[in-house]
Amino acid sequence: MSHLFQTYSRWNINIKKAKGTIVQDEKGNAYLDFVQGIAVCNLGHCPDSVTAALKKQLDDVWHVSNLFQNELQEKVAQLLAKNSAGDLVFFCNSGAEANEGAVKLARKHTKKTKIVTFQQSFHGRTYAGMAATGQEKIKHGFGPMLEGFHYLPYNEPKAFAELQDEKDIAAVMLEPIQGEGGVIPASREFLQSVQDFCRDKQALLIIDEVQTGIGRTGKAFGYEHEGLSPDIVTVAKGLGSGFPVGAVIGKKELSEAFSPGSHGTTFGGNMLAMAAANATLETIFDRSFLEEVSAKGAFLHQQLKDKLQFPLVKDIRGKGLIAGIECKEPVQPLIEALQKEGLLVLPAGPNVIRLLPPLTVAKSEIKAAVEKLKDVMANHSAVKQ
Repeated sequence: MSHLFQTYSRWNINIKKAKGTIVQDEKGNAYLDFVQGIAVCNLGHCPDSVTAALKKQLDDVWHVSNLFQNELQEKVAQLLAKNSAGDLVFFCNSGAEANEGAVKLARKHTKKTKIVTFQQSFHGRTYAGMAATGQEKIKHGFGPMLEGFHYLPYNEPKAFAELQDEKDIAAVMLEPIQGEGGVIPASREFLQSVQDFCRDKQALLIIDEVQTGIGRTGKAFGYEHEGLSPDIVTVAKGLGSGFPVGAVIGKKELSEAFSPGSHGTTFGGNMLAMAAANATLETIFDRSFLEEVSAKGAFLHQQLKDKLQFPLVKDIRGKGLIAGIECKEPVQPLIEALQKEGLLVLPAGPNVIRLLPPLTVAKSEIKAAVEKLKDVMANHSAVKQ
């Protein structure tokens, strides 16, 4: 009997060792890992630079409290501000906490309450995160949601015309690529329409970069591809290379809303988290590193389009090193077959295979993964016939 709440449908794989792109289970089976903790281990498993930073910090101090000065927090905040549209940072422990903080910041600054989000979005599992999420299955059974959220169709610039009481909108919140919703990139026209709407209505633009940020798309943040200037950016996942950490990045104009006592967290900005984040960002925010990610992303998408020409495949989409393969039927059998072939991938909804290799992945590993996808799909198609 397990003493864990059964909140996850777990695979029958027990990872015991991991390094870079490769993980190994308790039986000694090796897998090419294109999950990476769901876009968390952006530098691969146990990167040397982050490991060294954590080991050093372990010998100095783990945790003190946010009542004290914290030079590491200042250093990481400077890196995030320098490489984003923001100026100020609040550290927390997860993407859900970051999105929760963003909602609080937007409401307090604007003195308005309505938040516009989008259908099929995912923003976390706290009550504000669930309320912001445009998927009913996330909310089932939890009673009344936090009020004030309005959901529009994603990628439809004209959808804003249906909004009522526009003067009470505090913010519009979106993912530049919907990850859990099916790896759906937002169009340039749509994103520009959102930004124009926010500026016209004096609403804040919140970009949820929990999955797409920290280099995943080939830029520091996904919104940069379309020239946006968000008021608030939320990050987590890849920020700490596997160490729990999240952040809310905001423009300096929002500073008064988060004054002393207005928001807080015991563990947010913890010394160990900051050591991991600092070492992670020093590598990923290097321009040449991001250029390599962009090139490898283009290579991945071209390989997928060239090799996966099966009637089963409906669409291939994404940006950088996040890719979604939409199929015409449920993909769980394919995911299980890929595991037997030594490749770990995950779903994004019932019909989409999601690939999230580390940003350090080699082109040879990309080719190997695509070959495994090709073989499994070919076998699957043959059995169907």
